[in-house]
Amino acid sequence: MQLQVLNSPFNQEQAELLNRLLPTLTESQKVWLSGYLAASQSFSATATSDVQASATGTVQTAAQPVSKEVTILFGSQTGNAQNIAKNAGKTLEGQGFQVTVSSMSDFKPNSLKKVKNLLIVVSTHGEGDPPDNAISFHEFIHGKRAPKLDDLRYSVLSLGDSSYEFFCQTGKDFDKRLEELGGKRLYDRVDCDLDFDEPAAEWLNGVLSSLNQSTGENAQPQATAQAAPQAGESVYSRSNPFKAEVLENINLNGKGSNKETRHLEISLEGSGLTYQPGDSLGIYPENDPELVDALLKELKWNPDETVTVNKQGETRSLYEALRTYFEVTVLTKPLLQQAAELSKNNELQTLVSKGNEDKLKEYIDGRDLLDLVRDFGPWDVTPQAFISILRKMPSRLYSISSSLLANPDEVHLTIGAVRYEAHGRKRKGVCSIQAAERLEPGDTIPVYIQHNDNFKLPENPDTPIIMVGPGTGVAPFRSFMQEREETGAEGKSWLFFGDQHFVTDFLYQTEWQRWVKDGVLTKMDVAFSRDTEEKVYVQHRMQEHSKELFEWLQEGAVVYICGDEKNMAHDVHNTLIEIIEKEGKMSREKAEAYLADMQQQKRYQRDVY
Repeated sequence: MQLQVLNSPFNQEQAELLNRLLPTLTESQKVWLSGYLAASQSFSATATSDVQASATGTVQTAAQPVSKEVTILFGSQTGNAQNIAKNAGKTLEGQGFQVTVSSMSDFKPNSLKKVKNLLIVVSTHGEGDPPDNAISFHEFIHGKRAPKLDDLRYSVLSLGDSSYEFFCQTGKDFDKRLEELGGKRLYDRVDCDLDFDEPAAEWLNGVLSSLNQSTGENAQPQATAQAAPQAGESVYSRSNPFKAEVLENINLNGKGSNKETRHLEISLEGSGLTYQPGDSLGIYPENDPELVDALLKELKWNPDETVTVNKQGETRSLYEALRTYFEVTVLTKPLLQQAAELSKNNELQTLVSKGNEDKLKEYIDGRDLLDLVRDFGPWDVTPQAFISILRKMPSRLYSISSSLLANPDEVHLTIGAVRYEAHGRKRKGVCSIQAAERLEPGDTIPVYIQHNDNFKLPENPDTPIIMVGPGTGVAPFRSFMQEREETGAEGKSWLFFGDQHFVTDFLYQTEWQRWVKDGVLTKMDVAFSRDTEEKVYVQHRMQEHSKELFEWLQEGAVVYICGDEKNMAHDVHNTLIEIIEKEGKMSREKAEAYLADMQQQKRYQRDVY
């Protein structure tokens, strides 16, 4: 609509200027402009009411100024949510906001009622659970002590994995609960899958736009999900991995073992990458060429056909795209829903329809893209249309099993090869089998360091530590021992290790025995489940030493658990509560509170998966 003197409050010159300007504005500029004008009017009204109150001697309520203080709380298990939160804080500070960035476990819940602008960045762990450092805040916000938050404006960014049933559940929980308590959304919640960089950047830009509108300020350049490296930092990161050379690749298991555990030594020379014990190494793996060949053969596609793989217009051959860029070994609900839209197969469309959630979940479990292609063909679609529904290959995180002090310019990993049979086909882990079968010394792999502040050695080197890590869960504890040996730390240390057989599966046996002999490792208890008639696990060894273990806890020991979450970590957690209950002569409730308090003090840390 053209503005005219007759249909607007503007004079001829103003109307002509606006008619030239308005068609050139983008949608975001129009939104900003409307917010700016609303804020200006609000300020003008406030100033007028103040003048009127002064002139008449009456007291009138002035409009409340919009707060430029922003609190960012993160709940993070592996460090992704923490990194995004810290980057968001830097971006907002650059826009003139006063920002507080805090782990949920470090934030005093009673302070929540004072917060005006709240950003939540949180991952979902396991089967829809909050990460360890978000548990206490999650309980508070959903409990009876949670305050009314009528003055709060908030937004939630949730991280998850769409292959899990309860995708981004923790973020959804926070978003819903903050609304129930009276909060108003600054910007709608964004749920991110494993490839979170772009949606996280879009969320941050949306939050910025909303904050700037309310304060009447001009929005600045686009935000990104990752901060630019600071002086002295490596240029290599999750979005720009370093191509690292493999120096060694050794099978740690003896002949006749049911397992294959690879010890990888990787060069970081020239990368500028550094790490601390407890950090992880991210690897971008490649799919098994046999699986890619089978997919192309089934679809009858030309492997050399060029396809576009992302929004930036990057192109690759179809073979390279399926081999290195896209995930083909995991099925997700969103993938099947999009596949059903491409397919004319009635069975697939029925499977993804409402009311068939249980059947869909059952189908997805243990199947891959080749199963999907075979079960619901033929596929009358172009390769470009088909790959557009695939998820980008996610990196795999592995706990680092070395100390940089002990191994300058190197990083070591301990990777268990994953092989199993499901639905009539042999299956292989993507990264673990690349390491076991196709990675030779001299080869290079794309890597980056994932810092994990939630799994760290105590600052005081005299603090006792208790480490529980069966199988490959022992990896970070090798880095702990190397570090303590290099620094001469005096604190006591106790390792609980378990695996199947003493003879074939005692990972790094000679190293542990040397550390015990030299006094670097104070105590070691082992459990080899297949060597005894009755299976014995690490939690059984802990119970056998319950009195001494509780004494260590009373002395201030930090407990670390690394490995399988669903079974081992769950059993060890319950065992710790039982030991505290028994040896501390406490009720179950008090024992649980004791362990929760340890977690709050960062004396109970878990790296579980």
